Amino acid sequence: MVSAYRNDSPPLGQSAAIGRAFKRALVSQCHPAMLFAVLLPFLIALVGAILMMWFFWTPLTDWLRMELARWGAVDRVDGWLATVGMFSLKLYVTPIIAAAILLPASGVLGLAIAAVFVMPLVLRHLERSDYPGLARQGRNAVAVSVWNAMWVSLVFAAGWVLTLPLWLVPPMAIVLHVLWWAFAFSRMLRVDAIVDHANPVERRLLLARHNLSFWGMGLICAFINLLPPAWVVLPVYGSLVYAHYGLDALARLRGERTIDV
Repeated sequence: MVSAYRNDSPPLGQSAAIGRAFKRALVSQCHPAMLFAVLLPFLIALVGAILMMWFFWTPLTDWLRMELARWGAVDRVDGWLATVGMFSLKLYVTPIIAAAILLPASGVLGLAIAAVFVMPLVLRHLERSDYPGLARQGRNAVAVSVWNAMWVSLVFAAGWVLTLPLWLVPPMAIVLHVLWWAFAFSRMLRVDAIVDHANPVERRLLLARHNLSFWGMGLICAFINLLPPAWVVLPVYGSLVYAHYGLDALARLRGERTIDV
């Protein structure tokens, strides 16, 4: 299988390929079209966060207070703090837990919007600038992309909420944050990066061959996600990283003389 696009650069190790993908994504991110694309997932996540706070904040905090009241240890600590004239533990912990549930939900919504709606813009931009002639051979790309975004978002949301109690065990708060966001970035963006161009056989080969690299990029994005200012650009920048890596890997796959299925 030969594509009209040719990549004559020498083969790279996976670590070098990941580094090059991040560097090329940084250059692509500075293009005016990609800077404008940052607005869509950011605005969707912002509106989602406002709506979730508006509709779910009071019911969620009320439910959390009732659940915390059932924990004898929390009541004992709260009573001790009250006797020494300090703050109420439940008064401060409840809004923190509520924010820890609702804000990541809006964040993964922004990532899903980037995967489904912004990734096609990213791919069209990269086709013109970096991968001219790379044939589109994907099938049912929209359906695959939407389904992938839905199941990843649901698993992320359920897993995030179910593992919140483990945040009380240091340093699980940071570990779980990084692992769940690495899952979201890897599982969501790696499919959307190649679904338009790779046929089903190529897609399975790329996902199997580069599984560790996709997870590695997800981990890097998850660590960057620990910095709040990065939340604005990371959905689109992450899409660019995965698109550069995926399209380059697809071009190399098509350039091979034989493909072992």
